[in-house]
Amino acid sequence: MHMSGTFTPGKPGDTPVKAGGAATPGRVESPAIPGAASQRTVKCFKCGADARDVARFCPRCHATLRYECPACKHEQRKGGSCEKCGVDFVKYIGAVVAAKRIEADQIHDRIERRTGIIKQVFLLPITGGLSLIKYIIKRTRH
Repeated sequence: MHMSGTFTPGKPGDTPVKAGGAATPGRVESPAIPGAASQRTVKCFKCGADARDVARFCPRCHATLRYECPACKHEQRKGGSCEKCGVDFVKYIGAVVAAKRIEADQIHDRIERRTGIIKQVFLLPITGGLSLIKYIIKRTRH
């Protein structure tokens, strides 16, 4: 009984035809997905393993394969200095760290001054205010 609109499987002797038109017995091939098999790869400079072009690290030895410029965010294969803006990575990071250290030292000094004043205010009943006066005089001289 054959109803219209239903699927009828092929006969045992039928061979499916792949996208190119040639018959391949026992195999049904789907059309190729564009770009699926054409992923570009690069060789790791350290161990020689193949890694995808977009990989940041080698899948075998974990060596860095892509570097990002800290100044302009340009991605490149070699470290050291940026191919686009010419910034030396080590010097740039050193300057950023030095600036952050100066900023952190200023914040630390400010916090230390505040805690010193609070400490002297708490000691006011014990010392009679003498230590607070010494602390203020000492701070105004600096």
